[in-house]
Amino acid sequence: MHILQLCPRVPFPPHDGGAIAMYDVAAGLARAGHRVTVLAANTPKHQQPADVLAHLPGVRLITVPIDTRLNPVKALKNLLLGRMPYNVERFVSQQMVAELKQQLRTERFDVVQVEGTFVAWYVDIIRAEAPQLPVVLRAHNVEHTIWKMLAERERKPIKAMYFHHLANGLKRFEEKYMPRFNAVAAITAPDQRRLRGMGCPEPVVFVPAGVELSRFQIDSTIQPKPKTLFMIGSLNWLPNVEGFDWFLTNVWPYVHERMPELELHIAGKDTPERILRLKGGNVFVHGFVESAPEFMQRYEVMIVPLLSGGGMRIKIIEGMALGKCIISTGLGSEGISVRNGHDIVLCDEPSEWINRIESYYKGELNQTQIGQAARQTILRTYDNQQVITHFVELYRSLAAPGV
Repeated sequence: MHILQLCPRVPFPPHDGGAIAMYDVAAGLARAGHRVTVLAANTPKHQQPADVLAHLPGVRLITVPIDTRLNPVKALKNLLLGRMPYNVERFVSQQMVAELKQQLRTERFDVVQVEGTFVAWYVDIIRAEAPQLPVVLRAHNVEHTIWKMLAERERKPIKAMYFHHLANGLKRFEEKYMPRFNAVAAITAPDQRRLRGMGCPEPVVFVPAGVELSRFQIDSTIQPKPKTLFMIGSLNWLPNVEGFDWFLTNVWPYVHERMPELELHIAGKDTPERILRLKGGNVFVHGFVESAPEFMQRYEVMIVPLLSGGGMRIKIIEGMALGKCIISTGLGSEGISVRNGHDIVLCDEPSEWINRIESYYKGELNQTQIGQAARQTILRTYDNQQVITHFVELYRSLAAPGV
């Protein structure tokens, strides 16, 4: 099969959840013998050369420069007059429209996969150019739910009002565009239910993000430092920053007072300057780390204090693949097939977090056993090869006979 993958950014390097999910599908499809054309917005934030995927046989990358940087004037104009949410409007490009039309007119594709809400608008272009071509939406998140959560937790009135505006605009957009696809692949079962509730016609299938296990082999030469917690994730994503701030305000001071030897290690791309300046109190800020697997294996217990968000937390399944014990909020683990106390530790209230961390500190948590069970869960359910099989089955169910 020949798959056209339409992406809101170049899916490389695979350092954050969105890039990992898109890259692993393209690479996995190519390894399974399929051809993949990746048509991607080349944004200032994730700028990449045109040959960055040349190491993947069977994958062809076409980039289109799109300036998605926040523009206060355009944001204000959109707030007053915009017909689509500003988050989406930034990805609308006539150059992308022209390149998409060119590809549809000159190449033979069996299916188009559109990667998420921010490029869902292009479904109408695809429909007009190739009415018979199946178009699949891979819903990385139901975006409006994330902004709704952020708005409800925001204490600054003007900021909360703007977040509500974005959430409402995204909800209208998603309810309008998501039902226009031939199929929707939800990344979690809860999102699958939300998408069906928004009127998306069947098939609305659950296809989780996977782990490319070749990148996550346990290195027996790395021994984790005792009495250490760690958090890793892109710190340019508001839910991650919100969760970090909440943990540092509501949990860490009490933990540090009662467990003075415990260390907290933080790593993440685009770490804000105020976090980089944190010193003392056994908090260590590493900024961007070149190898997430190596960083994860140097410390004992992973924490995911997420309060807002949607989709699947890729870093959780990566940590599980490395056999790490993970302490997370219930929301952080949403959509991942885990059981509290078996292959993950779940808690929401600050007092629960403090108690679970104290159990670990005193050697009462059984973190090694929980980590081993976590790895088995990944091997059983989240191996990227299984994810690719699900996608190919979906494509073939939509494609013309004989494909």
